[in-house]
Amino acid sequence: MKPQNARTTRRQLPDEVASHIRTMIMSGQVRAGDFLRIEPLALAFGVSATPVREGLLTLRNEGFVESVPRRGFVVAPFTKQDVRDLFWAQAQLAGELASRAARSITSHQIDELETILEQILDAVARGDDDEIASLGHAFHHKIRISANSPRLARLLDSVVTNLPNRLYAAVEGRIWTTHKDHHLLLDALRKRAPEKAKTLMETHILDGADHLIAELERRGFWARAEAEGSDHGGDAPPTA
Repeated sequence: MKPQNARTTRRQLPDEVASHIRTMIMSGQVRAGDFLRIEPLALAFGVSATPVREGLLTLRNEGFVESVPRRGFVVAPFTKQDVRDLFWAQAQLAGELASRAARSITSHQIDELETILEQILDAVARGDDDEIASLGHAFHHKIRISANSPRLARLLDSVVTNLPNRLYAAVEGRIWTTHKDHHLLLDALRKRAPEKAKTLMETHILDGADHLIAELERRGFWARAEAEGSDHGGDAPPTA
């Protein structure tokens, strides 16, 4: 049992590091052209260099960072169109899964979704953005499961990985809109309305792209590249 837990930990650590750095990139804490040094990041995250290196390799495969010979890893340019493309891909897959869920969802699964929405309201009242993000993910995950299409759901998961939940849960003005969308979507699932569920899911996700782009612009995410007319900058201090 212990070796299995150790293997699980070794797999999870690089994923957690990649998630932290991905959020750093998409929140503007590090910008295109900033170098990501393995040792300072390992110290900031409280891990060894190995999971940091593996996490950065994952991000390189996703296009978030680039490797520079003899210099390490540098943050790759991330455009507004990149954001829209990620949300578009998610919307297409999630919309189809919502349509299938409307045909196959059980009464028990409907009850579980209602419980999650009640928990989201409580988290909103407490101002707990992390809990809101976690519950929002659980809501969408439950719909994916109820679609009974595991291969398509796994494909969607690979896209969702590129979109840090914690970031767009905190987007100003997004929480209440999201909660309203969730109730409309649940109503479509309850009424077994596949096309309505598909349209609502696609619109809900694509609307998120506009909110996220607006928030990133407010934070000056693309300001430096636009001001300098360049995709390269200096070293950035690691931020956990």
